[in-house]
Amino acid sequence: VPETLKEADLKGALVNNHVIATAYKSLEAAADYVRTQGYEPVILGDTVTGEARDVGVEQAALVRQHLSAKTGKPIALISGGECTVTIPNGIKGRGGRCSEYLLSLFAASQEFPKLAALAADTDGIDGSERNAGAWFTPETRLAASKEGLIPAQYLTQHNCYDFFAQLDALVETGPTLTNVNDFRIILLDT
Repeated sequence: VPETLKEADLKGALVNNHVIATAYKSLEAAADYVRTQGYEPVILGDTVTGEARDVGVEQAALVRQHLSAKTGKPIALISGGECTVTIPNGIKGRGGRCSEYLLSLFAASQEFPKLAALAADTDGIDGSERNAGAWFTPETRLAASKEGLIPAQYLTQHNCYDFFAQLDALVETGPTLTNVNDFRIILLDT
């Protein structure tokens, strides 16, 4: 068995390391894209953390704040980071932090029917299921209402996967083999 490498063995070796993707770069790329679609991007940061359902409520408050400013421009709130989900004993939820964040945002922003949003884990796996996350649009809200789906019931059971699956609103990419944390975007048409 050959010996392990020593420092002298590495002299003259050419080793280059390059960072080709970061969480913030992914948010900047999204901002560049939404700008071409007529939205004014607002990057909230790439280190947004906390309990997923709390972050959803906090970002719903930011939606209210931006809409009350009445800028007249469509806005895209973009954020990254990784939230957590605390599941109490006796609950067997389905889903992950992105879908829980999104369902919390969905529930906390009912008064804004024109809102659209997406949340997904960039590695393609959000929690316990095979989806990367979920999305909703004004049409998704109407479909949820028509189906009699009550977001609070699904949040209580940490069953966000089933809520969005019934609406055919899951993001399914398969494993991406790249992870620059979670990606969240909220589109506000003022």
